[in-house]
Amino acid sequence: MRKRIKVQDIVVGMYIDELCGSWMDHPFWKTSFKLEDRNDLTTLQQSAIREVWIDTVKGLDVAMPVEEATEVEVGQQAEQLLRQAAMPAPKPELRVSLEQEMARAIKLQNKAKQAVISMFEEARMGKALPIGEMSALVDEINESVSRNSGALLSLARLKNKDDYTYLHSVAVCALMIALGKQMGIEGDALKSLGMAGLLHDVGKMAVPDDVLNKPGRLTEQEFDMVKTHPRRGWEMLKASFGVDEVALDVCLHHHERVDGTGYPERLSGAALSLAARMGAVCDVYDAITSNRCYKAGWAPADALRKMAEWQDGHFDESVFQAFVKTVGIYPVGTLLKLKSGRLAVVTDQSKQSLLKPIVKVFFSSRSNAPIMPEFVDMSRTQDSIESVEDMAKWDFDLKKLTGVC
Repeated sequence: MRKRIKVQDIVVGMYIDELCGSWMDHPFWKTSFKLEDRNDLTTLQQSAIREVWIDTVKGLDVAMPVEEATEVEVGQQAEQLLRQAAMPAPKPELRVSLEQEMARAIKLQNKAKQAVISMFEEARMGKALPIGEMSALVDEINESVSRNSGALLSLARLKNKDDYTYLHSVAVCALMIALGKQMGIEGDALKSLGMAGLLHDVGKMAVPDDVLNKPGRLTEQEFDMVKTHPRRGWEMLKASFGVDEVALDVCLHHHERVDGTGYPERLSGAALSLAARMGAVCDVYDAITSNRCYKAGWAPADALRKMAEWQDGHFDESVFQAFVKTVGIYPVGTLLKLKSGRLAVVTDQSKQSLLKPIVKVFFSSRSNAPIMPEFVDMSRTQDSIESVEDMAKWDFDLKKLTGVC
């Protein structure tokens, strides 16, 4: 049986089935393991992880009454939070279709990747960053997000482990812009958020590649080295002409948490700016939905539910709710199984409800065979969503399903 408990209630001999946090919250390579080393227990309890799931079949159970929750209870709480965040229904807006924007988004992503690679190389060599060039790139990303945010955001999720460091910055830029729009931010303030997203991880260039991309557990020293990247990035940006205070703030504070357990300054509550709180949500979402050298990314819908489980103390509640509205309960690229037995991939959000997206139906699970593709607005059909499915389990190619290739 799986139970969620506080880290202070963990004892040696328990089977840790899941760590409730992103990969930057802890130095462990695996998130499921038998806890047999007291040093590992100390490391875990001193990390930013506040809760874990244990499997009482594979390891020890709690020995005394402690605060715990079952999968059903946690799932119900997360679902309720997501449904609350989905209300009211999104306002209609003038946009182009996912298919129309995808071709432009592919070219923009390739251009952005090369620009960020170049910028990071400049940072690695201690040179001034090309802020003017980055500013123009943010404008292009803003235009793409305005036309259809799903195109660039679904592309960003498809990055491979070698692209991660660079395309993560592009993805967080797009997410910050999309989130800012959802929160009513416009003009120069919105552009500052996009620039902050693009520059937030530049400090990783001060971390050796063999540590940054290590396909195994980090040592305590290596983990401490990785955790220096917000301040190292802040120092790089401070030395570059044309970087505004928003970018400096997000770079330094995107790993802070509202309960004060983040880093590097352990800020909490009102001490954290709105931009930093936004950066924290966007950074974690893209990190956990991306494939890494040591871990496959979660599906977007699964990632949102995990974040809903963690959000208390981790994220600002109002920012997280706005983020859910931004990407949708079922983000673009989510594989769904419908009550009819058909499989469908989410291609857009419905104007009626985030709980009923627009999907492309393409496969019958009952006959285990492809069917004629059809676009369906789930708010205008008798069919309904039964479950979120694992793309890898069905051996489907998300690139082909969303029109990337």
